[in-house]
Amino acid sequence: MDIFIELSAVLAVATVIAIVMQKLRLPLLLGHILTGMLAGPLLFNVFAHPDDLAVFSKLGITALLFIVGLSLNPAAVRDIGKVSVAVGVGQIVFTCLIGFLIALGFGYGWLPALYIALALTFSSTIIVLKILQDKRDLGKLYGRLAIGILLVQDLVATITLVLVSSSGQGVNPLHFLEILIKLFALGAGLWFVARFVLPRLTPIFAKSQEFLLLFSVAWGMGIASLFAYLGFSIEVGALAAGVALATSPYHHEITAKMKLLRDFFLVMFFVILGAELSFGNVGSLGLPILVFSLFVLIGNPIIIMAILGALGYRRKTSLFTGIALAQISEFSLVLILLAHSFGHVISEVVTLVTVVGLITFTGSSLLMNASEPLFKLLKRPLGLFERATTRGEKRVKRDPEAILFGFHRLGHDFLELFERRGRPFLVVDFDPNVIKSLQSRYVPCMYGDAADNELLDEFDLTKTNLMVSTIPDLETNLFLLSKLRKKNKQAVFMSAAQSAEEAMVLYADGADYVILPHYLGGNYASLLIDKYGLDSERIGREREKHVKHLETRLISAKVPLAQTR
Repeated sequence: MDIFIELSAVLAVATVIAIVMQKLRLPLLLGHILTGMLAGPLLFNVFAHPDDLAVFSKLGITALLFIVGLSLNPAAVRDIGKVSVAVGVGQIVFTCLIGFLIALGFGYGWLPALYIALALTFSSTIIVLKILQDKRDLGKLYGRLAIGILLVQDLVATITLVLVSSSGQGVNPLHFLEILIKLFALGAGLWFVARFVLPRLTPIFAKSQEFLLLFSVAWGMGIASLFAYLGFSIEVGALAAGVALATSPYHHEITAKMKLLRDFFLVMFFVILGAELSFGNVGSLGLPILVFSLFVLIGNPIIIMAILGALGYRRKTSLFTGIALAQISEFSLVLILLAHSFGHVISEVVTLVTVVGLITFTGSSLLMNASEPLFKLLKRPLGLFERATTRGEKRVKRDPEAILFGFHRLGHDFLELFERRGRPFLVVDFDPNVIKSLQSRYVPCMYGDAADNELLDEFDLTKTNLMVSTIPDLETNLFLLSKLRKKNKQAVFMSAAQSAEEAMVLYADGADYVILPHYLGGNYASLLIDKYGLDSERIGREREKHVKHLETRLISAKVPLAQTR
C-alpha cells in the first residue's frame, strides 16, 4: 500500500474514532491509541510502512516537549524545584520498593521483579502534558509540581536506560562518565547561546511570522538532532531546545504556532503506540494485571499525596498532582522491550506491562478529567494528607482585566488610561521593537499576533472587562470580537476601522465603539470652530496642548523630534 494512502486511511479511522470519543466525553488520545489497535496487526494491519509513519510520531514528541520546554522559564519553576526533587525521588523510591515486593509476591524472580517495579515507577510525560495543556492547567501549582516531578523521573529514566543498555553490552563506567561530561557540555553551551546569542537573533526572526515559525521548527529539531547525535534521546534535546527559548519575549507566539504541528503529529504518536501494544497470554495474567493497575492508579497517587502533605501542601493540590501521575510511561514499554531483547525478562512480563500501560493510560486520563468532582467526593477523608498549616499557593497573574492589541497608532492613549486606572492589563503587539520598548518601561506586554486563535486561548476572557484593538483590519477585529463575545457578553469591545462601511459591520456584530481616526479628527476640528469661532488665541491654546501630546507620544516611541521638523 502506498504510504500516502496508508496515512490517509489511518487518519480517516482516527477521525471516526475521535467523533465517538467526543460523544462519550472521553480523552481523544485514548481514541488515537484505539485507532492504532484497530489499524495495527491486531485487526486490519494497514501499517505496511511502520518505520515511515514512526517519523511522524517522533515529530509529535519533539513538538510537544519543545512546547513544554518553552513553558519552563527558570524563574517560574524556581519556587517548586526543591519540592519536585524531593517528591520525585521519594515517589521513585517508594513506588519501586512496593512494586518490587508485589512482583516477588506473584512469584517473579528478583530481576524480572525489578524491571516490573521500574516500569511501574515512571509516569508518562507525553500523556500528562497533553492533558494539562488541554485543560490549560500547566500554569497551576499542581501542574507545575507534576511537570517538576516528571522531569526528575525523566532524568532517572534516562540514567536507567543507559545502565540497562550497558548491562546488555557489559558494564562500562567510562562510557557512563563520558555521557555525563557530554550532558554537562551541552547544558553549558545551551546556556551560553540562550543568554548571549538568541536575544540578539530572535528580534530579527520575529519581524516575520513565517520566519519565526521556520526558526522555531529549525531550532527545536536542530537541538533535538544534536542531542541524538551525541547519544542522548530526541525527547531530552527537544525539551532543552524549548527551555533555551523560555525566557524569550516571543515564547508565547512560538508556542501558539508550534501547537498546530504538535497536535497533528501527536495523533500519529499515539496511533503507533496503539499499534505496537501486545496482548499475548492475557488470560493467565488477570490477577497480576488487576493488582498492578490498581497500584499505579491508586497506590501511586497515595504515595505522592503523603509526601506532598508532609511538605505542607493542601489536599487538593496533592490529589490533583497524584492523579496526574497515575499511569505508567511509554518509557516503561521501551524499558521492558529492551530487557526482553537482552533475555532479562520473558514475553509474559512484556504482555503484563503492556496491558497495565493501556489500563492506566485510560484510567488516569478519566481521573484527570474528573478531578474536581472526585475532590468534592473525597474532600473529608483527604484531610489525612493535609497538615494544620499549609503552603500558600503562588499564582501568576495571567488574566488581565484589559487587553490592548496593537500599541502603535492609538495604543499610547489607552496605555495611559490603563496605568491611571491601576488595574491588571496587558499589551499585545507583534513588532519586536515595540515589545522591547515596552519591556524597558516595565509595561506588561506580550509578543503575539491578534489573529492567532491559540494566543487568544491563553487568556480567561471571562475575566476581561475591556478589549481594545487599534489594528485597522476588519477580519482581525471581527475575530477578536467573536472570541470575546463567546466567553464574555458584558465586556466592552473597542476597535479601529479604516472606513465607515467597516465600522458599520463591526457595530452590527456587537462592537461597543469603533474608532475612525480620520472621522474623529475632522469631527474634533469642526467642534473647535463651533466652540471657539475664529478666536485664534483660544484655538492656539488647543494647539499647544496638541503639540505637547504629540511630543509625548514621539518620545515614548523614541522618535527624535528633529525628524518631525
